[in-house]
Amino acid sequence: MRNLVLQEPEERVTNDVTSSLSYAWQCIRVPVIAPLLWFAIFVCAAMSIMLFIERVYMAIIIICVKVMRKKRYTKYKLDAMKEDLELNKTYPKVLIQIPMYNEKEVYKLSIGAACSISWPSDRFIIQVLDDSTNEALRVMVELECRKWTDKGVNVKYETRNNRNGYKAGALREGLQKQYVEDCEYVAIFDADFQPEENFLWRTTPYLQENPELGLVQARWKFAYDEPMNADECLMTRLQEMSLDYHFSVEQEVGSSTCSFFGFNGTAGVWRIQAINDAGGWKDRTTVEDMDLAVRASLKGWKFLFVGDLSVKNELPSTFKAYRYQQHRWSCGPANLFRKMTKEIILCERVSTWKKFHVIYAFFFVRKIIAHWVTFFFYCVVIPLSALVPEVALPKPIAIYIPATITFLNAICTPRSLHLVVFWILFENVMSLHRTKAAIIGLLEANRVNEWVVTEKLGNLMKQKNAKASKKSRSQIGERPDPCIGADNGDVYATLCNLQSSI
Repeated sequence: MRNLVLQEPEERVTNDVTSSLSYAWQCIRVPVIAPLLWFAIFVCAAMSIMLFIERVYMAIIIICVKVMRKKRYTKYKLDAMKEDLELNKTYPKVLIQIPMYNEKEVYKLSIGAACSISWPSDRFIIQVLDDSTNEALRVMVELECRKWTDKGVNVKYETRNNRNGYKAGALREGLQKQYVEDCEYVAIFDADFQPEENFLWRTTPYLQENPELGLVQARWKFAYDEPMNADECLMTRLQEMSLDYHFSVEQEVGSSTCSFFGFNGTAGVWRIQAINDAGGWKDRTTVEDMDLAVRASLKGWKFLFVGDLSVKNELPSTFKAYRYQQHRWSCGPANLFRKMTKEIILCERVSTWKKFHVIYAFFFVRKIIAHWVTFFFYCVVIPLSALVPEVALPKPIAIYIPATITFLNAICTPRSLHLVVFWILFENVMSLHRTKAAIIGLLEANRVNEWVVTEKLGNLMKQKNAKASKKSRSQIGERPDPCIGADNGDVYATLCNLQSSI
């Protein structure tokens, strides 16, 4: 009895608070929440339909391209163009730029792959643009360059006293070197990219054949059939699903319909004249590659995506690195959209259809609407509607359209179809970061020009993965470590173990 008496006040307070909250909810649910939710559903439904139409349109284009076998790059007779180059000895001089910043784990891989490219040794220059702040690492990179120079490769090691403009600044200053004046083309590879030996043979002939081409872009390869990191953990598998759709559909459709798509910042060959015509590299946003591509397109230059040419690279293996990368990739396009919309509308050198494609499809739907629908509709509006019985979501909007969009994305990576539920959950989580970044870009708010280099781990993560797997096997039956997930290494080990079980 004594305990009951002592507990009565606390229970009464709890019941009073619960009753008050319940009463307040009942009072505002119908007159306030329901109308607002209906308005949100209407707006989200409109955005979902826009995204759905865009996805279906691209799917139709891809089906037509595959059935009719009319990918734009297949119209060229590559073998004949290569034979003509060899016969006439008209090899264009090519500059290969490798920008890097404290890339301890991968600098040897990228420099070695670039220096091993098959091309007349007197007709290409390797330019290593090292912005590293670690002096010891700078010495190591310079020694690696000297090693290849001693083997007869023309390697130029360039450094700066500052990081003005970040990657764009380094590439811009690299093109201003005197020895670059007689180069016609420039191939760009990030520090974790490893081109095949025949890369230039499979790209430069297109530029030689068609003087209207300003860019030839290859796709990225995460190499589950080779020792790269697509299979390292569940997170890299999910990234692969999203990027496969980007290259297989978005880039291919842009190339096939209006010869325009966003430059991926690496694994591409530019005509230097096109870069100069567009005004050179600019560092006004965090997507300097997309900025250059849009400006070059407005000058009339055409782009070609070569879907059967891929370059090996590394996916971010830690959530922290991936989150920073996605902030840059989401904030930059939104900010560029704000800066260039008027310029695109007023441009007289491109067709109205191309303007519509760039503004509506390329920027508005893919770079802004896609993030907003995923977060506001799937993560906010749909869960809230379950708490308000007066609001009924239409099935086509709540089920059929999202399911179709998901299927069209996942089908590009058949080997990961069984992971589609994990992909949906992962994309919903990332939609919060992407939506916030897109809003920051549109408003030019704080962090709009935040540049954090994506961490590359090279073979280091493979070694950690092997140790983590060995440790997990040796601890079967033991009590799990209560600190699991405390840092990126633990998170990575957890995802690896989950992936191995799948």
